Amino acid sequence: MTVPVAAPGDAPRAALVPVRPADALFLSHLHRSAFPPAEAWSATVIALQLEAPGGFGLLDPRGGMILGRAIAREAEVLTLAVEPGMRRGGIGRGLLAGAMVQARGLDADAMFLEVAVNNDPAIGLYRAAGFEQVGLRRRYYADGTDALVMRVSLSAAAGL
Repeated sequence: MTVPVAAPGDAPRAALVPVRPADALFLSHLHRSAFPPAEAWSATVIALQLEAPGGFGLLDPRGGMILGRAIAREAEVLTLAVEPGMRRGGIGRGLLAGAMVQARGLDADAMFLEVAVNNDPAIGLYRAAGFEQVGLRRRYYADGTDALVMRVSLSAAAGL
């Protein structure tokens, strides 16, 4: 099953493909291309996230992936990765929209995520999708960078 992500009037996008734990090795290579070595996820970690209760993932075949989970009416973006050469082309936006649809389909009312305070492009993406800052995690990342905690109401999110 593919997940539709284009809103009326949007340019056509690649269909998002749900992923399974068996896809973890491929996804780990994609993740490694998008993050510094200390933040790249192994195939084992990805498989465990997909096997966990409420875990889900989507792949954009053009070069992006998102992993999330939905439990007890709340969802979380665990990671969103887009290959560096494919950034700024709508892949991240499509993956995020697809994950929001997926989470809503799993009865989540809200979605949370953490993002590095210095990752302005990602913060802009999340704000454009309706996410608002609700907290701060000090020294959250391996390099000591703080993370914003952001939240969006899925029932109020545009297009859902």
